[in-house]
Amino acid sequence: MAEPDHVHVAVGGKRGCPEGEETDIASKKPKVEKDHKNGDPPLKEEEEEEEEEECPRGKAIDGQEDGETFADMMKHGLTELDVGILKYVSDHEGFSGILKERYSDFVVHEINKQGKVVHLDDLSVPAEAEEVPEPELKPEEMDVLTEEQKKKLGELQLFKNKEDEVSIEVMDDTKEKRTLVHKAIKTQFPGLETKTEEKEGHKFIVAYHAAGQKALAAPRKHFWPKNRGSFCHFVLYKENKDTMDAINVLSKFLRLRPNIFSYMGTKDKRAITVQEIAVLKITAERLSHLNKCLMNLKLGNFCYKNHPLKLGELHGNHFTIVIRNISGTDEQVLQAMTSIRLTGFINYYGMQRFGTTAVPTQQVGRAILKNDWNEVVDLILKPRPGAEKEFLVRCREEWAKTQDPEAALKKLPNKRCVEGQLLRGLSMYGKKNIVTAFGMIPRNNRLMYIHSYQSVIWNTMVSRRIEAFGLKAVEGDLVLKGTTAHLLSAEEAESRSIHDIVMPLPGYDVIYPSHHVGKGYRELLTADGLDLDNMRHKVKDYSLAGAYRRILIRPSDVSWEVIQYDDPRISLVHSDFEKLENKPAPVFKKEGKYRALRMEFSLPPSTYATMAIREVLKLDTSIKKQTQLNTTWFN
Repeated sequence: MAEPDHVHVAVGGKRGCPEGEETDIASKKPKVEKDHKNGDPPLKEEEEEEEEEECPRGKAIDGQEDGETFADMMKHGLTELDVGILKYVSDHEGFSGILKERYSDFVVHEINKQGKVVHLDDLSVPAEAEEVPEPELKPEEMDVLTEEQKKKLGELQLFKNKEDEVSIEVMDDTKEKRTLVHKAIKTQFPGLETKTEEKEGHKFIVAYHAAGQKALAAPRKHFWPKNRGSFCHFVLYKENKDTMDAINVLSKFLRLRPNIFSYMGTKDKRAITVQEIAVLKITAERLSHLNKCLMNLKLGNFCYKNHPLKLGELHGNHFTIVIRNISGTDEQVLQAMTSIRLTGFINYYGMQRFGTTAVPTQQVGRAILKNDWNEVVDLILKPRPGAEKEFLVRCREEWAKTQDPEAALKKLPNKRCVEGQLLRGLSMYGKKNIVTAFGMIPRNNRLMYIHSYQSVIWNTMVSRRIEAFGLKAVEGDLVLKGTTAHLLSAEEAESRSIHDIVMPLPGYDVIYPSHHVGKGYRELLTADGLDLDNMRHKVKDYSLAGAYRRILIRPSDVSWEVIQYDDPRISLVHSDFEKLENKPAPVFKKEGKYRALRMEFSLPPSTYATMAIREVLKLDTSIKKQTQLNTTWFN
């Protein structure tokens, strides 16, 4: 899965661009997620979800993060140890380096359903296929409508009558006659749709506007060529902006609702990313015009298709990552990258899954699962240590002092952050209806909390599994046969690889390893006040079916080089946009003031590139540790 924003102290400027508002997008919750890379059986309930912060924090000014404020906030942040990320699979010596010193050091290209890496390499608008005109009606066919009926239909077409529809009784009720009436209405009154209804034993052809009054404001819906696919698919290239922000910007410029856009996965914010987007009945010409006014976004590779995109449909992501200022020798780099290519890395959920503030998302998730709604509200709204935006500090203080949602809400300029949405819910439904109030938060964000809790449990148990049995399959481990988990016998374990082994996320529809590590799930949940045998929740959305996730992931298409450079401000990756503008590729010297490791690899969905990097460097990838490293480096 392409990773959400991983913030670090930035160097150098970025191009500005209009900000989009946050929005609620209904998440698709597939029962299973397929490891497309290996053609493996599906793994349950792994959502491609947007993992956003509770409110915008530490926003950049002139391309620079507020290093002091952010570093101060991160004193209270999580480290990998806090979320169960403890083990490595290789025995090479680690070395230091800086991840995401510039957003252009992290480049993600989506791999589509066909297994092709998506690139932005064509800004042209596709030539329209010639519309095949509908055959004209013969005079006798036009006579199926009376003058009175034509008058009513004409008024309906122009919204001049008070009725929403016109009903025409078919006296000579044959299929041929009904077809003629349908055809006559659609031909003579473009913009009207028809349907057949039966009332009291009589057949009527009913004419109506498909989009009601919106048809006038959005005539595109009614004058879309029939031989053109309903969805315009295009490639979105973006810099330093997350997927939903980008879609909000596009929807604002086009004056459309964001939910007519679809995509296969969210991509990192602090990165250059390239992915496919689909939009309903918007022409390539109209989208192409946006390239003149958008900054940090570029649209291209337009084509028309008959289907939208769905979350999780992607094959994976291809990463090009630069780790700057590395301390490792060429030999150390060779050992580390060879290990990643041959053995892979532990498939931990990365730090992005758990938030960046002093109240980790998994704590809120645990409170939801315990049905302790007062604690849920307290965890989200209470004052917390660490630097925050001043308006958030004032909002929390007001809530702590008065417990008045309306008073606390007035302290927030942006009501669409999680705190604002919860306070709005409490204001509308009262503190005795917290479940309903909490429902004001977009579903994806609510589910993020409980998935975060599942992820901590999974990370912790996988660390125990590696500690107990190392990198070999053992009796009692789980593998997937089709979509079903199977416990290995001692004999079966002999012929299995560690790459076959899965571990469950806790839920009501999974089984657990039968060895002693598997019993640890119950211990962990019991300590948290939860019952492993009762993972169904009173609120259906928060019932956890569970999931299976592969312990180890081996990246494909792995390559790397150590490069040297003198100017820390230059980009070390040749982006799609630079290629389109015929800008030269970066030239590396044999000797330079600085050394960097430039690596490329592909990963299946729902895996974290930062966990691969962690295995290479053997360094904590948490923002807390990286901020300390960056602050030391820049000072």
